Amino acid sequence: MKILEQSLKNMQGLSSQKSVSYSDLCVFPNVHLPVSFKMLKFEKYDGHRDPVAHLKRYCNQLRAVVGTQDLLMAYFGESLTGIAFEWYMDQDITHWHVWDDMARDFVRQFQYNTDIAPDRNSLSILKKKTTESFHEYAVKWCEQDARVKPPMDEAEMVVVFLHAQEADYFQNMMSATGRPFAKVIKIGELVENGLKTGRILSHDAFKATSQAVQSGSEGLMNRN
Repeated sequence: MKILEQSLKNMQGLSSQKSVSYSDLCVFPNVHLPVSFKMLKFEKYDGHRDPVAHLKRYCNQLRAVVGTQDLLMAYFGESLTGIAFEWYMDQDITHWHVWDDMARDFVRQFQYNTDIAPDRNSLSILKKKTTESFHEYAVKWCEQDARVKPPMDEAEMVVVFLHAQEADYFQNMMSATGRPFAKVIKIGELVENGLKTGRILSHDAFKATSQAVQSGSEGLMNRN
């Protein structure tokens, strides 16, 4: 009896799962790759960048491919990963008659990446996390800077980058004003090393030392 009940539960569980047949798993089951078609390697789009830029890159890589629009749409999934790939696999392709139909839906889905693109103000408050090195932080900052429209020239980049620094870095990097951005990063890495080795006194340490000295002075004055 228990075996029968378990079998019924297993059957119910299977019935609630999605179909795993080829026709249901494959987004374009009727599209076949030509014998001479060579698979390309793409930089995968994960849903966190400009969707139009990805479409341009994809089309540029496939500009020499001869095939139908169905083939181009079917192969598009190979350029996606993460949430972008999940979105693609969940689509009802009966609404995609031509490439433009799919491209419009794709851009509409991930348009928020351009709507919330960073600007000068957001970059000026993008702080370094305690868990990342200065170099990692600078790379992340530059990646966000590349999305700013209109783009900043190097001099403006340096000014905005310096204003984004915490006190420990800001006060030790002001001499970098007017220098190339790559030099600014090198100076920041030197400051980071100085703070780690104790050659540069951090703002908190300086404040604590000043308070200790002040408290000691007040104690001597009270005893006198």
